[in-house]
Amino acid sequence: MKRLREGGWRLLTLLVVLTGGCDIPGKPREADRPVPADQVKGFDALYGARCAGCHGADGKLGPAPPLNDPVFLAIVPDAELRHVISEGRAVTAAQRSAMPAFARAGGGPLTDAQVQVLAEGIKKRWGPAASGEATPPYLSPAGTKSGNLDEGARVFARACAGCHGRQGQGGEHGGRPVGAINDPAFLALISDKVLRRTAITGRPDLRMPAYDGAAGRPADFRPLTSAQIDDLVALLASWRQGGPAGDQ
Repeated sequence: MKRLREGGWRLLTLLVVLTGGCDIPGKPREADRPVPADQVKGFDALYGARCAGCHGADGKLGPAPPLNDPVFLAIVPDAELRHVISEGRAVTAAQRSAMPAFARAGGGPLTDAQVQVLAEGIKKRWGPAASGEATPPYLSPAGTKSGNLDEGARVFARACAGCHGRQGQGGEHGGRPVGAINDPAFLALISDKVLRRTAITGRPDLRMPAYDGAAGRPADFRPLTSAQIDDLVALLASWRQGGPAGDQ
């Protein structure tokens, strides 16, 4: 009788195991296994780990310029976005800004496939609807001159001085302080590409108008052209070298 009972318990245990499949208590499930860092392919996971700290959880309201900006995403070429993610933001050949290179080829942690996931995901998540507006291009057209300082001073007077001050020393708009832009230390940390991008897109997170915005500008203000933005960047770049602000 005792052997019969023991045999019955063994049979019952075997039936429990068989009907329960492979989910033995304590056995880790495949879905719970950690994914190696170089095999993470989800945009949310990659963006949250690598980008959100500077660009904000939703692509805005971080210390860095917003990525959740339809004007920026309308003008930045796909190849340029991949390039910036891969190699970071270079100011000069010997100096880098606060954005590091993320691609492994540049010493970063991401594979080429992960860089592609981020570049495609940023545009897919926050990119604008198709528009027929003629926005100045992200990069200066090939073959154009680098810009004229005198014309840049005139552009600054119309488009920037109302908030940043006549000599770029800082000012205010709507009762809010606006930072100085004629600051060699600040300009040393920002490339000409970023200056051009900011002149086009503005900083909506900081209430800075885009190239066609009217806030803080004269009533007869007209949207800036690509050539005028070249001139403005040339002026600001001269301030980086300690050039005179002049009397805009």
